[in-house]
Amino acid sequence: MIHYIIEVFQMSMQPSVSQTSKSGLRRRIDQVGIGLAGLCALHCVATILIVSGLGIGGHFLLAPEIHEIGLALAVIVAALGIGWGAWRHRRAAPVIVALVGLGLMAGALFVGHGPEEAVLTVIGVLVVSVGHVMNMRRLH
Repeated sequence: MIHYIIEVFQMSMQPSVSQTSKSGLRRRIDQVGIGLAGLCALHCVATILIVSGLGIGGHFLLAPEIHEIGLALAVIVAALGIGWGAWRHRRAAPVIVALVGLGLMAGALFVGHGPEEAVLTVIGVLVVSVGHVMNMRRLH
């Protein structure tokens, strides 16, 4: 699964000559969503390693505001990218997949800090990324 996501992500970074400016912008929004998901997953893993391993940075890295802002950004980018794509390709699957991922990310806000939160968040961002990838593929 991870190999598939990496392969699709690499393909998505290659520009297509036949794209119009609107589809290019929509594609970039999906790419931003995938990049944002990667940063979020990196933050979760790094936080667990740094805080539990070194015992530093907990006041900043575990701040609930970081997670709330991250979720808000993910919702905005998904609404723009996947919503715009769904409007054009008339397929519900990318929207449903992204909503499941966003739901997992939102659920992570309610379990408290720790491994459960990280697992829910990382799975959520991966699922949202899959929604963005599905959206990009539907428009080609």
